[in-house]
Amino acid sequence: MLRSIACMGRQDGRERKTALFCAFGMDMDEAQTRLKAVRRGAEENEAGDWRSLEYLAREMDEAGRGRDEPVREVFSLIGDRWTMLLLLTLQSGPWRHATLRRIVGALSSEGEISQRVLTLKLRALERDGFLIRTVTQDVPPKVDYRLSGLGQSLLERAREMLEWVRAKQDRIVRSRQEYDSRDQP
Repeated sequence: MLRSIACMGRQDGRERKTALFCAFGMDMDEAQTRLKAVRRGAEENEAGDWRSLEYLAREMDEAGRGRDEPVREVFSLIGDRWTMLLLLTLQSGPWRHATLRRIVGALSSEGEISQRVLTLKLRALERDGFLIRTVTQDVPPKVDYRLSGLGQSLLERAREMLEWVRAKQDRIVRSRQEYDSRDQP
């Protein structure tokens, strides 16, 4: 499993900039072979820029490559079918689980959200610090969810993205129509 495309390496006391594939158990020869294949691909693509790929790899290394790295999980959450709607709903104030489920179901073009999926999404958002779960001492206890400061900050960035999509919507629709009208192989 590849962890890195580009690394800085030292060999024989000389510093050299070598793009490597740093993989579990991959030796230097195999890494160099893979590197050559990637470089050939970049060279064959006249519009491609090897340096930008190295920069991208360094950025990915800094952000982390593990499946549970925040950068991967947050983008995954934002891109799923329910999280944005949950965040937008919770922006209006705290909601109890059952009420939140009804609201999201009514607002969604996807239909109803199952109790299990809602619970999993809320737990993931709570785990990452994007919402706060409050349990009352009442009998039976009441649980409500609200955005945290971090969740509000995430929602602000997501709203910027939504505004960008709205501003580019006509262009996106035209591109789709042009693509769909072409003969596809």
